[in-house]
Amino acid sequence: MGLSAQQLHSGLDAVAGQEPAIARALEIAGYPEPRIRARGYTTLLRTIVGQQVSVASAASVWAKLEAALGEGCAPDALIAADFDALRACGMSRQKQGYARSLAELVMTGALDLENLPGDDEAAIAELVRIKGIGRWSAEIYLLFAEGRPDIWPAGDLAVQAGIGRILGLEARPSEKETRTIAEPWSPHRSAVTILTWHCYNNAAL
Repeated sequence: MGLSAQQLHSGLDAVAGQEPAIARALEIAGYPEPRIRARGYTTLLRTIVGQQVSVASAASVWAKLEAALGEGCAPDALIAADFDALRACGMSRQKQGYARSLAELVMTGALDLENLPGDDEAAIAELVRIKGIGRWSAEIYLLFAEGRPDIWPAGDLAVQAGIGRILGLEARPSEKETRTIAEPWSPHRSAVTILTWHCYNNAAL
């Protein structure tokens, strides 16, 4: 599961103690709410289903998949389903390939989502073995489903824009600049990530 409210508060307080702009953002916008997902296969499958479609469309496809495959869309049920059955649920050929990649890795034990490496970069390397799961999706999974405390998805445009707003920068920082900016905030960067999303559209900042 993701960071608890207590972990969010303590992480942000630690960073606010060294970065006045973070302290000011907390005063204006308040603490963000936790963002928590379940650990494991189902959360990653839902990530694949939701790629490049609206929230409503993703929910519709997921409901059809569960109706066809059972609750949670177990890996063996997904592998056993034929192309047309998954297509009827709204899964494109590409997404079917991604979903089958995930299911096969889990079924064969090649990917153990309950025991990912403790090192964040090693865990990301494991997750991106799944077709359709890139670095950003892996980082978001580690943040929301595992609650790792020091995840900083510097390639996320909302993180870039949010931290630019918090720090009062004239332009949105690049991915490299965003990564560099946050280095002093380790090991609490996950909490700051969630704060950037919280502040993204806050006109008072």
